[in-house]
Amino acid sequence: MDLVAFEIGRTAVTRAEFAGVKNDPSRGHSPNAPAHGVTWLEAIDWCNAASEAEGISPAYARTGRNVEWNVAANGYRLPTEAEWEYACRAGSVGPHYGPLNEIAWTAKDGLSAPSDGALKAPNGFGAYDTLGNVWEWCWDYADPARYGDYRAFRGGGWADDAWNVRASVRRGSAPDAVLEDVGFRVARGACGAPMAKSGQGWSDEADRSRARVRGPIPFGWTPLKFD
Repeated sequence: MDLVAFEIGRTAVTRAEFAGVKNDPSRGHSPNAPAHGVTWLEAIDWCNAASEAEGISPAYARTGRNVEWNVAANGYRLPTEAEWEYACRAGSVGPHYGPLNEIAWTAKDGLSAPSDGALKAPNGFGAYDTLGNVWEWCWDYADPARYGDYRAFRGGGWADDAWNVRASVRRGSAPDAVLEDVGFRVARGACGAPMAKSGQGWSDEADRSRARVRGPIPFGWTPLKFD
């Protein structure tokens, strides 16, 4: 998959950075640790607020739970899963970009909260903690046919075992869910024309196709209803 050039944070958004724009939900932890317990919608709002504070075009238009991404905007945004995985792997092809104990905070470290960022080895792109420490929200739906509007997060957290802290592992939850071990890393970069409905591995058409369940809906499935 070809990606247009983009920027991505060297670390997850920290408590200090989050509090500089919005109220910090992860009270009682180091200001240099990732903001965590942040919902997907709060991450979206933070991205827009940070863009407005810097005088650049916000990437999102939000009405309640409905969020539209302007792929032509250069404001702060959540990475797509394709961008996140490209930035995480940094040219590597294995489950992680180095020995896990050297690059990631996991259950083996015995932490009860996330560590300050950038204390373990970076990947080949100079990004820290893309694996371990906190899971990171992405733009994409997790599985719209089975889980409705759940959004994906990637990377594993400080309490996860090694099998869960791999570049390919993905999880998801509701956009308003508060998950103690989930934070976010921001990207920037226009990747399409105004009003375009696709970019960087994401496609609105593909989302709609994935949300359509052909035949009887299996028990427990909640397909996403697009307007």
